[in-house]
Amino acid sequence: MARFAKGSRALAISDRSGAAFPYREMVKEWNGAFVHNSEFEPKQPQLEPHPVGADPQGLMNARPARVEFPVQDILPNNPFTTTAANASVSVSYPANQINEGTTFVRFQAVKSPVGGVPIVTGAAGPALELSTTLDTAATATDGTITVQTGTHFPTSGFIMIEKVNALTGKYENEVIQYTGRAGENFTGCTRGTSAPYRGLTPPATTAGTHPIGANVFGCYLATAVPTTIVVGPVGQTAVVFNNLTFSLISNATSTETGGGFQCTIGPLNDRA
Repeated sequence: MARFAKGSRALAISDRSGAAFPYREMVKEWNGAFVHNSEFEPKQPQLEPHPVGADPQGLMNARPARVEFPVQDILPNNPFTTTAANASVSVSYPANQINEGTTFVRFQAVKSPVGGVPIVTGAAGPALELSTTLDTAATATDGTITVQTGTHFPTSGFIMIEKVNALTGKYENEVIQYTGRAGENFTGCTRGTSAPYRGLTPPATTAGTHPIGANVFGCYLATAVPTTIVVGPVGQTAVVFNNLTFSLISNATSTETGGGFQCTIGPLNDRA
């Protein structure tokens, strides 16, 4: 079998420089060029970069321990409809997910009165937004809370006293359940609770002291109204919940739809 000579006395022509070099000092580059070892150039690393994977993302099946605090939703334009001589108010709230249940809701950012019902009130009579201020300072154990104007609030339910920590700037609101209302006094109070919303009860608040003039907000007990609609080409039906109803403390004076643009609905306490 034939074999190659060792080339101990042979010369070779470099593919790079064209110069003659001892054959045994020649090497082959990555591109096949036959060059002298003094001319050898390694392959540029960027020609074959190492693969780099993407940065790690969130877990596929994350289970965070935190439960986000419920917030206000924006209602459609002119969401409130009143009926003359009737205390019931209908609220347009598409896909509200309350699903035939009841929930305590607070309305905010109402732009105009509806059916003779003002946005807020400073005297006896109904109102769309339930708000007032403390008329007497409250301790952490008071069973009766006295406000400046309370006759437009429901006779039982929940109120929230707004409180901001002066040092941290964080809200430390307290939600209070009351079982009766006599004029400007909320009676039978359970301190440091929370108002159910969409079938869930947020974490309880903490009972605290509150000064005269602190803001007090109320809420309405609203009921979801089912509507049957036709879906699909063969007449199947589905039940959706696009409206709520709640009752004022007295009748509206006229039939009207209004409230304005971007009124909001949400839980009584929308600050963690």
